[in-house]
Amino acid sequence: MKLRILLVVLGLLLAACGGDGAADTTTTPGDETTTTGAAAMTGVRVGDTEAGSVLVGPDGLTLYVFTSDTDGESTCNDACADLWPPVPGDTDIGSELDASIFGTTTRDDGSEQLTVNDMPLYWYEPDEGPGDAKGQGFNGVWFTVDPEGDIVEASADSDNTVVDYGYGG
Repeated sequence: MKLRILLVVLGLLLAACGGDGAADTTTTPGDETTTTGAAAMTGVRVGDTEAGSVLVGPDGLTLYVFTSDTDGESTCNDACADLWPPVPGDTDIGSELDASIFGTTTRDDGSEQLTVNDMPLYWYEPDEGPGDAKGQGFNGVWFTVDPEGDIVEASADSDNTVVDYGYGG
């Protein structure tokens, strides 16, 4: 009886300490475990955005490629990388994607950046949350990527203005 009371109290204490943003795990009678929350959203995956179903990062933010990058090398550095942060090379790839189309490249600063079909991947700083694709078609050189790793062309009604920031993007 004391053990049962101790387990109930322990369960209540653990429940009171929850809410830290970690994933919730539930066990069903058939011993199947279902994970929700942060753990279910790990790695690069497919997300529904303003640009359609495209690659998104672990946080659900849209990923982009810079068509000025060539031979698998990133040319977006310094101020460009402040606006277009590179996706770290150690970012996991979701199981629904073909992992063979992903790789890494070494940036000028020595860090590793994730690539898809030999194109470095980036986020766009003004995207505020999942579903945003404000960088789609930006300056005619920044584009989202479909689940096969192909560039998604900007729509004809794209309202992205060409701006010269002095770094080609």
